[in-house]
Amino acid sequence: MAKVHPLNCQKGRTVQETNSALAERITQPPQPRRAEQGTLPHPALESRWCAVYVITRHEKAVADHMARRSVECFLPLYHSVRNWKNRRAHVELPLFPSYLFIRISVAERIRALEVPGVVHIVSFRGMPVAVPDEQIEALRMALQLRRSEPYPYLAAGGRIRIKVGPLQGLEGVVVRHNSRTRIIVSVDFIQRSTAVELSPGDLETLPDTTRTI
Repeated sequence: MAKVHPLNCQKGRTVQETNSALAERITQPPQPRRAEQGTLPHPALESRWCAVYVITRHEKAVADHMARRSVECFLPLYHSVRNWKNRRAHVELPLFPSYLFIRISVAERIRALEVPGVVHIVSFRGMPVAVPDEQIEALRMALQLRRSEPYPYLAAGGRIRIKVGPLQGLEGVVVRHNSRTRIIVSVDFIQRSTAVELSPGDLETLPDTTRTI
């Protein structure tokens, strides 16, 4: 009796059925592998805060355009009193003129660059410079809870840390003017600073260090 090769007959299949099954297996396109649960996102797809340089006095218009494009945006504003034609007006002005912050991935940055009024995204070697989430939150809290205003860029000086209150942990340089104590918080890569009024009892001195905010 002739022997049947195992490839030609499996579990009672005829030679024709076996060959047909093999043909389907060969011609069927490979299925894409599913991402394993818990796999970290690709860096180009991870959204991070970055700074955007815009045309002067176009900060609010750019922020509106970003919102229309569903781009998360943070434009720090401070309250100021201006005298216009013999009257006083309360206005909101950009804390860092010509700059605002957006949260976006590297792969999506073209959406931001296409917004009218945007000049460029602050970058280093062609990649957007990431702004730590903690720094954005500190700026939000400072604007909501304390009197803040622009201040000439200050990168050096005796560093202090806020030790109590909602801004606890925020670091900067302390200055005193007209019996008022203010902490100067600097965003070094855009060379801008803001002054936040505080009580001297809220501050503690840091050891000498070259680390910047």
